[in-house]
Amino acid sequence: MSETRPSPAGEPAGQLRPRWDPRRQACIPALTTAGHSTPVTLVQALRQADDLLGISGTTAGETVALLEYLLALCYASGTCPATVNDWRDQVHDNRPLTDAADWLDSRPDEHWDLFHPAEPLGQNALLAPYLDEHGAGPAQLVIEHAGDYNQLFDHHHLEHPAPLPADVAFRAMLTQHAYGPGGRARISGKETLGPTLTNLATGRLGARIRVVALGQTLGDTLRLNLMPTDKAPGRFNRTWTVAPQPRRGFLTKPSGRRVDGPADLHTVLGRSILMRPAVTEDGQLAVDRVLVAAGELLEPLPTYHMQDAVYDNTANGAAKPLRPSASRAMWREAHALYAAVADRDHGPDIYDRLAKLSGRRLNLWTVGLIAKQTTVVTWVSDTFPFVPGRERDLRYAAERGSLIAEYVASCLSRAAYVAWTVTYPNPKPADKSSQIARFDAGPEHWAHTAEPFHVLLDETTVAQDEAQVDEALVEYAAVLAKAARRFLRNRLDSLPANSRGYQAQAQAIRRLESDLTGTKAPDELKGDRK
Repeated sequence: MSETRPSPAGEPAGQLRPRWDPRRQACIPALTTAGHSTPVTLVQALRQADDLLGISGTTAGETVALLEYLLALCYASGTCPATVNDWRDQVHDNRPLTDAADWLDSRPDEHWDLFHPAEPLGQNALLAPYLDEHGAGPAQLVIEHAGDYNQLFDHHHLEHPAPLPADVAFRAMLTQHAYGPGGRARISGKETLGPTLTNLATGRLGARIRVVALGQTLGDTLRLNLMPTDKAPGRFNRTWTVAPQPRRGFLTKPSGRRVDGPADLHTVLGRSILMRPAVTEDGQLAVDRVLVAAGELLEPLPTYHMQDAVYDNTANGAAKPLRPSASRAMWREAHALYAAVADRDHGPDIYDRLAKLSGRRLNLWTVGLIAKQTTVVTWVSDTFPFVPGRERDLRYAAERGSLIAEYVASCLSRAAYVAWTVTYPNPKPADKSSQIARFDAGPEHWAHTAEPFHVLLDETTVAQDEAQVDEALVEYAAVLAKAARRFLRNRLDSLPANSRGYQAQAQAIRRLESDLTGTKAPDELKGDRK
């Protein structure tokens, strides 16, 4: 049932208004160590963290946003390590997070009300005068549903009136703050708080891969990712209108503000959001209208606040955080992830700390959001094994595995070219690309290779020496070569049953065999160990 309470001082007397508190209401989907799915409150998530295997939002990005929020609560409550040694002790001893739960449970109720009229949790109450006129249906709050924010786009779908349950809206709001894509808000800045209100910046995590160390339980995961700090945690961004210093205005584009601590970092209000409460026919609290506008802008973050970032060298040699790609799966960049661990020469960061946890296996979970301009395309995520002390072997296996996969793809491309030259002796230039694509089994190859690549990494984690790693690479290469032959033949099946078709098929297969075993082929494809 919806929760209503008497209006506090300052509000019209005798009225009841909807209240929703994520500390008291279940809002996080979780899985217990007994294997049962159960929703938990924020307090329960912290207090029972070691009895939960983990949490799971609707999308990978939503799960990351929830983890970020729980980490922020740990920092804000002081439930975080002061030194690397303290961090290691907390991880080894499975130190409970009950202090964070107690701190959160003791906060004033009015500070944690999602629908508070003056200080709504995670939102900007200054938007209240414009919500009814400029707001849209609650679909606008959900990154995957909102589509293109361009003012000229058909927003009919955003006007759908179906209410969004309060817990779903809360999780969607956290995801917007962390990952919201750039673009234009639907509100007109000229009529409201200022013209820059409509300019939506890309969220803090929206343009890079976020890496999370996954432990055996939710508590283990949180402890692994808590950054040691002996400094103040900084502000906890509870609501827009309450902050140590005034937040940005919207008359002119401001310079970005500096993050003042990890609690601030994990709760940055990347959007100005306001949600209108409603009560459904069955008495549940929900959101029936939403206004989304520009949020906070940050200065470029120092590496201290991006310890999980994996860097890749650009064409001009500059190192930039690895970005998600629609054309290149995350596993193809696994070598960069392991390089971040193996080449940890830039001071204590998360990878340096993880490497000190001898005797246990972890998983590194990578998450990114792919957007085409302002339209979200998809979430990408992958998980990679990590065993302290084995990072150099894992990096080597990932590098060689990616190289072999790239080489096999090029072999399929050359075989397709051979089939094309025979099949189409007088092609039109405009048709060349589509005609070659008819015979190129690259898409099947890349889709198939992800699984054997992960098997290769798993075998590397248990290998006793370099010889076993080399043996695993040879087996991996054999699997890829066998599959490539099958994929090419499937593509060539469309050739006509005539002399030209037989000739194209024979020459393409010969070319593939020649390339897979030729002098330029990686040694593993020829059955040789390095």
